[in-house]
Amino acid sequence: MNILTLNCHAWLEDRQQEKIDSIVERIASEEYDIIALQEVNQHKEAPLIDGLIRENNFAYVLVERLKEQGVDYYMTWDFAHYGYDIYEEGVAILSRTPFVSTESFFVSQTTDPNDYKSRKIVKAVLDGLDAPTAIYSCHLGWWHDADEPVRHQLDELLRRVEDDDRALLLGDFNNDAFIRGEGYDYLIEHGLQDLFHLATEREGDATVQGKIAGWDENKQALRIDLMLTNAPIHVSRHAVVFDGENGPVVSDHAGVEATAFWR
Repeated sequence: MNILTLNCHAWLEDRQQEKIDSIVERIASEEYDIIALQEVNQHKEAPLIDGLIRENNFAYVLVERLKEQGVDYYMTWDFAHYGYDIYEEGVAILSRTPFVSTESFFVSQTTDPNDYKSRKIVKAVLDGLDAPTAIYSCHLGWWHDADEPVRHQLDELLRRVEDDDRALLLGDFNNDAFIRGEGYDYLIEHGLQDLFHLATEREGDATVQGKIAGWDENKQALRIDLMLTNAPIHVSRHAVVFDGENGPVVSDHAGVEATAFWR
């Protein structure tokens, strides 16, 4: 399996079209089997084209651009909350093979789309990746948030994964893997494994440098964009991408890619 996860910071980037070109170019080149995307925005007044998806949905734009290059992806998306008053912000999964099933669910205590702390996960089941696999695209809250504690969100996510023989949890967890005793350790202590530590070859670690939205006072390098699993897996390579060294910067987050197969 070739896998990519990226917090897109969609439609909020300078030179956005140029950065879309870079994302499309890499996806077309690598032909990832699975792509998990977060902060996938669409303007709330753009025309609807399919269910909840509007014509400027960032993931849909990528899929259409890839289709022009002869690279086809299936897509599922749902939105959790409104961002900056004008966007419907959500998470997406793209796959080279059809979905067996898809669903989305809230993990936050609040389900009010007007509250930016409302968090929804998208799940897709795929049957072409060595073995049936549940894919989760995750965008979670912060460990020290008194209003919307992330431990509740992590417990809800872990409860869902209990029913999966093989699951990949991909995305922006907003919990730094460099910090002990917080959300990252909580996930590992509850049975998940980090593909970063399982990888035979690693390139880079941090996915955020300095201050970004939600980390307004941050001055450190953060590893908050993660690939986790609940099952035995062989990971030949884990790499930070779109960081200015391994691909151009396209977001306020770098992405992560990995090559792996189920044991």
